[in-house]
Amino acid sequence: MPEVYKATAIMSTVVSLGIFIGILTIALFPEIGAFALWENMQDPETVIPCIDWAFWNPNDINPNLNWGGKGPDELWYDYGGCPHYATKTVPGIARYGLIAFCGLLGPIMAYRHFMNAAERERKARSEELEKYLPYAASYTAAMSAANATPSRIFKSLAVNSEIYGNISYDSAMIYRDITLLGMDLVSAIKLSVQRAASPWVSEFFQGMVGTLQSGGNLKIYFLNRAEHYMRENRIRLGVFLETLAMMAESYVVVAVAMPLFLIVMLVIMFWVSGAGSELSEGMVYLVVLGVLPVIHIAYSILVWMMSKEMEM
Repeated sequence: MPEVYKATAIMSTVVSLGIFIGILTIALFPEIGAFALWENMQDPETVIPCIDWAFWNPNDINPNLNWGGKGPDELWYDYGGCPHYATKTVPGIARYGLIAFCGLLGPIMAYRHFMNAAERERKARSEELEKYLPYAASYTAAMSAANATPSRIFKSLAVNSEIYGNISYDSAMIYRDITLLGMDLVSAIKLSVQRAASPWVSEFFQGMVGTLQSGGNLKIYFLNRAEHYMRENRIRLGVFLETLAMMAESYVVVAVAMPLFLIVMLVIMFWVSGAGSELSEGMVYLVVLGVLPVIHIAYSILVWMMSKEMEM
């Protein structure tokens, strides 16, 4: 139902727009808004000059202005009428940046996010289907070799969702169409071709339809498909392992060798020249406590993200 989905995305965008408008109202409302309250606060850099002014000009203090602040001795001083008094200001880039984001960029990003939600879900489901398909194809080949009927194969796949993931859901839909809705096997599989989120799954089901309609042998088809998908899966895993090995080599160079060489080179250059490349204690702490942890954390996140893509 694309109309329902589009209407939901538009209403979600409208709600997001209302939230952005509320943020703008809180920030820009006169006198009681966040920016107004901020700009009514005294600039801390003017407190000491105003206290000095009040000390030397006590007769010029205007108590009606209610200006005052704490000095270094934690005592309160009144300095109403101080010429040095100034309030905080909101930078123009912050004010206009908030207006541009909440008034234009935010709603556009929200609309694109909600409209592309189905595509993101389809892509994620497609990747999961392609991870499980080689093993599901091998299972169908084994069941077919045992002379199981296609209906029995789909039922068996459907009840093993913890092993075959979303493949089990598509198989359950085919089994439901056959047993509950009374469709024939070919019509049920054709319907699953239209539902499939992955080109591999569509190809697999479409091949079953072609084999059944042409009177071919499903056992041979399943064996060929299982071999093909397992070969593709080995290639995919090989690419992942090669990428992981490259990451490991770059980790040794960037996170282990480079900081050590950097420190040694700076020390040697300082000894040779006596100046120019002086290695301070602060620089050492920056490299050891700042740069190195960031590099290790970045590599850990990269490896974790790569592993999550292959996780089953």
